[in-house]
Formats: sequence, C-alpha cells, structure tokens
Amino acid sequence: MPTLDWIGKKAVVNHHRDVPYRLIHCDRDKSAGDPDAGNLLVQGDNLEALKALLPYYAGKVKCIYIDPPYNTGNEGWVYNDNVNSPEIKAWLGATVGKEAEDLSRHDKWLCMMYPRLRLLKEFLSGDGFIAVSIDDNEIFALGNLLDEVFLPSNRLVCAPWKSEPSGGKQKSFLRVGHEYLLIYARSKSVSMNFEENDLGVQGYEDKFGKYIKGREFLKWGAESERHDRKDMWFRLFAPDGTVVWPYRNDGKEGRWRVGAKNSVVVNGLIDPTHMHWEKRAFDKGVTIEGSGSRWVPYEKIRETKKYFGWGSWLDTLGSNADATEEIKRIFGEKLFDTPKPTSLVKWVIGLAGEDDCLVMDSFAGSATTAHSVLAINKEDGGSRKFVCIEMSENVVSEIASKRISQVIDGYEWLDRKGNRHSAEGTGSGFRFCTLGEPLFDADGNVSPAVTFPDLAAHVFFCETGSPIPRRADGATPLIGAFQGRAIYLLHNAESAGVASAKAGNVLTSAALETLPLPEPGFSGARIVYGEGCTVPEDRLSRLGVTFKQVPYQIEGL
Repeated sequence: MPTLDWIGKKAVVNHHRDVPYRLIHCDRDKSAGDPDAGNLLVQGDNLEALKALLPYYAGKVKCIYIDPPYNTGNEGWVYNDNVNSPEIKAWLGATVGKEAEDLSRHDKWLCMMYPRLRLLKEFLSGDGFIAVSIDDNEIFALGNLLDEVFLPSNRLVCAPWKSEPSGGKQKSFLRVGHEYLLIYARSKSVSMNFEENDLGVQGYEDKFGKYIKGREFLKWGAESERHDRKDMWFRLFAPDGTVVWPYRNDGKEGRWRVGAKNSVVVNGLIDPTHMHWEKRAFDKGVTIEGSGSRWVPYEKIRETKKYFGWGSWLDTLGSNADATEEIKRIFGEKLFDTPKPTSLVKWVIGLAGEDDCLVMDSFAGSATTAHSVLAINKEDGGSRKFVCIEMSENVVSEIASKRISQVIDGYEWLDRKGNRHSAEGTGSGFRFCTLGEPLFDADGNVSPAVTFPDLAAHVFFCETGSPIPRRADGATPLIGAFQGRAIYLLHNAESAGVASAKAGNVLTSAALETLPLPEPGFSGARIVYGEGCTVPEDRLSRLGVTFKQVPYQIEGL
C-alpha cells in the first residue's frame, strides 16, 4: 500500500503512546442542566484529553465527527505537540506562516493530525465510523493519512459539500464553493452498508411502509435493569393484544430503551395505547418447539431515504452562511469563523442509525456537534450522548459552553425585521471537565499530586469498565464492588512510590486479614491494587484474591 512520508513522521508514528495519562476533573459550577445526562465538554489539548478519556470510552463511540484546522496558511496554530525531535521542536512553538514563507507547514499539519487520528481510531466501536471535514488545502494529504490509519478498504466515501451556494469568495482563478467530507469505517465489513441500506439486518415491511428492522427495544448491557430507569418500565401491546413487559432472558425485570411519551396513566400503569408507537415493530423473537413463546418489540429505523439516501454531491445540507446565522441567533453576533451548520452534522450523526449512540468531536470549536446531538435527540426522542473537546479556554468558556447551555434551556432571537422568535430548549445537560495532573511522574511512579479519590476512580473504571459507585475518601481500602468482584486500593498519596508496609501501600498478611467485605458473607473475587505484596501467591489464590501492582498493572493506560 502506498504511504505518505513527511519531515518529522518518524517522531510522531508512536507519539500517541508517549502522551502522559492525565486525570479528568469535572467542574460543577461550569456544568449545566442535568449533570448525569452523560455528555462531556472537555477543555484542554485534544491529544492529552483523548489519552485521558481512552480508558473510559475505548471501543464505545459509534460516530466521530471532526472539523480540524484546514491549514490555509493564514491561521495561528494552537495544537502544538511537545515531541522530542529536533526538527519538530524547531516548528511547533511558532506560528505557521504562508506557504511561500514556510514550506514546512504541511509537514507540521501532518505531525499534528497523525497521533490524534491514531487515538481516535481506538475510540470507535466495531461498527463505528469517523467523518472529517476538510478543503482543498489538505484533502490529498488527509486522504493518504486516513488510508494509512484506517486502511483504504475501510474508506466509505469522499463526498463534496456545497459550503458556499454563491460559488465561493475567490477573486481570481477558479472559485471554490465546496469542501469535502471524508468518511472511514472502523471495519467496513461490520459497519453500515450504504449500498443496500440494511444495517446488517433483514428488511422489515408493514402497514406503515418499508422500514429497516432495528435493535430489540429491550435495553441490554450496563444499567439495563428496572431499578436503573424506573420510568422505562411499562407495558406494550403486541398486534394480537398480548401485554409485553420488559423482562430479560434471565428472568429479571429490565427496561425499555426509551421512556413513554405522550402517555396517560391507567390504573397506575403507563398505557401505551395512547402513545405514538408507529416507530415500533413486533416479532415473535423466541420460539420453543416451533411455537412462539413471547413477542419481542423492535425499534423501527426511519425510512432509508431519511438517513441513508445520498448522492455524491451534498448540496442540501446547509452552508457556512447557515452556520454563521445559527451562531448569531444564539449570541446576537458572529463569534466564530467557519463553523459548520447543524444540518450537516445531524446528517452525519444520522448515519449511525442508532438513537442512543455515543458521538465524539475532538475539535469542538463552537460546539456544533454538541448542538446537533441535542437537536436530533429532541426531534426523534433519542438518547445520544456527546463527548466534545476544545483546546482554547476562551472558546470553551465564552462560546461552546454558553451555546450548549442556551440550546438546553432555549433562547430567543430577533430577525432582520425586528420580529422576536424563540427556540424551545432541548433539555439534557453536560459536565464541564478539565485536565488534571499527569497520573505518573517522570520516574513512572504515581504523582504525589494525585489524590486517593482520583486514583481510586481511575483504578475502578479500568478494572470494571464502569464509573466508581461513590467517591472514595480513603477511609477504607474497599473502593467498590462490581459483578461479584470487590475492588481495593492500597495507596497513601504522601508515600506514593514507597512500597513499604509502613507507608500503607503494600498488601501484607495483616492487611489481607483486615480487608473489609462489601457485604456479610461475600464470597466473590477480591482484586487488590497496591505498590507491593508480601503474601505468597498460593495463599492469595486459596482466598480468591488477585494482587495487581500500581502502576504497571493498571489496565487501560
């Protein structure tokens, strides 16, 4: 396969592995709406932010949309990597000039993009995809770069987008009124099929018209039991009148993927006969000896032309002027250069074909992606989540966070004639996050600045894949339990790096005997993290205890 080479490539090929892991800190005062909505706005260098988020979201993102710098030759750079290479150090601290003055700007742009794309790939689920906006300045370099990172076989499309309906602003040569959208799948063999529009499942057709049968309406995976979302436990009626409740295959009371809308309560129960259920389909999902045993409701995806129909020329998805107008409606003035319209980003998000997927944008800018996620959720009742990263502290605080807050709460604006209009709020919320201290110091030890709660939260998530159930204050080494496992952390921040029993960082026989149990009679596995262990391996095995050394055996780093 042909590959692209540039000055400094050798220094950045593995640079993403050398980026230090930093902790994520949430600021309640700068967050807005429902903090538990699952949305994040992160302020910080996106390379470091991506590395910090990787243990939490690796393999879980269905849709990535980014609008990186176009490298026009006139822009000031803020994505400067601290790469230990003489030739790169010579450029990365300075502003890139015009091409006639500095012929290395294309090399620098590639050095900036490569490690970020390598990390972004790790976030994608098996059926996920990435969409990148770009113009003529770097379209060929970006295509080669994406081919190298994602492979040419996973290229889905290079689609022109009509960004300037008037044809462009150039005064000489050919006027360019379009940009491009490059879309690559994580794995094309398991991703959406744009040609057949079937999402990998059989077609479904009923009296409502032709639809694609979607996923089972019953929620699976984490937080899928009744007590997790009580408002999503209600009855449905199958075509033959059978009452269907969200029971799981294991017999436990589960929940549906979304709550009831426009419903009424009959005898204390939500009655879906008064709801708009035309987007749901039923099928005999489980059979015993050839007879149907239970009805299984499925989500009906919108008609294929709504989400998947496209041509090679994207000329009906808004323009840069539309994006600027959206900003003006919220803020009353133009505050951001070259934003993208929500109509374009909503179209990209819609390609995921799921109403509860995770969407990521590591070049968030004015937060168009976050706005688009909230807007499309309001339109179709979905529960998509966003994770957006922006480096500029001023852009995040003065534009991105304010825009998202306005969209959530609703806002008013005046048109050119002075008429007042209002946009209804979408609801939801987000957490505002910043990057904390590196987890490890230059010697590989846990940094003294890292507190017990910080390390406990990270250790628990890396071990279980779920957030820590409650903040650990260090009063007990037990930091939480998950699916029959008890997780412990032996860590004294003041003595980090000192593997001694006196420091409290070592699993000794005495410490082992005093490990508290999550509940009386607990007999599950116990996972203990610490800087050292003096208990023989055979004794640990007999007691069902596994020791993992900090920092080397913390997974996900």
